[in-house]
Amino acid sequence: MRLQIEKCIYGGAGLARADGKAIFVPFTLPGEVVEAHIVEDKGSFANAELDAVLQPSGERAAAPCEYFGQCGGCQYQHATYGKQVDLKLDILRETLERARLASIPEIVPVFAEPLGYRNRVRLHVQRQPFALCYKKRASHASLPVSRCPIAAPLLERALQVVSRTGGELFQEFGEVEFFTNESESELLMSLSAPTQIPELASILKATCEELRQELPALVGASVFSANDGKLPDKKVSEWGAQALTYRAADFEYRVNAGSFFQVNRFLVDRLVELVTAHFTGGLVWDLYAGVGLFAQALSQRFEKVVAVEAAPSSWNDLRHNLPDGAHKTVRSGTLEFLRRQNGMTPDLIVVDPPRTGIGSSVVSLLTKVRPQTIVYVSCDPATLSRDLRALVESGYHLRSMHMVDLFPQTFHLESVTVLSLG
Repeated sequence: MRLQIEKCIYGGAGLARADGKAIFVPFTLPGEVVEAHIVEDKGSFANAELDAVLQPSGERAAAPCEYFGQCGGCQYQHATYGKQVDLKLDILRETLERARLASIPEIVPVFAEPLGYRNRVRLHVQRQPFALCYKKRASHASLPVSRCPIAAPLLERALQVVSRTGGELFQEFGEVEFFTNESESELLMSLSAPTQIPELASILKATCEELRQELPALVGASVFSANDGKLPDKKVSEWGAQALTYRAADFEYRVNAGSFFQVNRFLVDRLVELVTAHFTGGLVWDLYAGVGLFAQALSQRFEKVVAVEAAPSSWNDLRHNLPDGAHKTVRSGTLEFLRRQNGMTPDLIVVDPPRTGIGSSVVSLLTKVRPQTIVYVSCDPATLSRDLRALVESGYHLRSMHMVDLFPQTFHLESVTVLSLG
């Protein structure tokens, strides 16, 4: 069918309409006229595949990656980078408006180099023939890759070295993850082992020593037991260092391979600045604190930081990065922490939740604590909009908002919203 694309939606597809039905077509841009065919009819809407672009947008670009369209990782490589930023601003603004949020401030974009930005990549091991793979788009099937333009150069080199030399050494593992610091001076490798491996320690040692001949930045490796292809916290073997030193916003952080850390090595400094630089006071709570990315900067501006984190690996790093003394680290979920508070009101609360957002229970407790200012760091526009509406209905006002493009070439976006009372 012949379709005209109206706009792009969260998830990456373009929206067109045919006989009143919404049709979602990937790899299209607003204003384009395309040919497409329906692959999945859901009644009120349908998913389609692109056959041809009949009238291309002036913002259409050649993809920098040979796997674009096959790989499930990127959705926007067919657009110029300026257009990608504009699309994300429009999507964030429309999502907020759809939640009936009034008085939305101007959303300021923050962006940097759109390639080579990722400090962490995870790949699947294909045994026969041996290859490192991403997943194919809309599929669980593996896609062997030899490069990844959005990965830091050191990670791309690690991918290539293992692809060339690791056929025998990596056969027993299910996944491999590479993580580097901002200067690419240190590299950690994590492996998943779907079953128990005899003589695992010696296999890991031999693997790492061979890799170090071509990857001298490799400082350590870990093997985790794997369930359904995931990397849980249960470590079954290790070699070398188990953490790297990551310098961001003039602070140094210890980060273990299993700990969460922001993925964009070009924008971490700017993100810390947006979240922390404009505030001072006596007491601040940093909820969902991770390894202390914001807490360490806040410790220079507040008399006392209380940093709350539930994940064991991240909390261990948090304790190292924000030593107790004037400040305090708490191993707890945010909801449980807030339920234990009684009458204490910090000057500022920072929240940086997972994609599910903070949710109604946390919102309710935050509005009882009622700090003067809340900074909400979000990676999902829909849950952000839901939570902001509840906070606004309780008396908070949206003061500023930034869209931080931590994930160029993909539909994902980060935002930093400042709310205050009065």
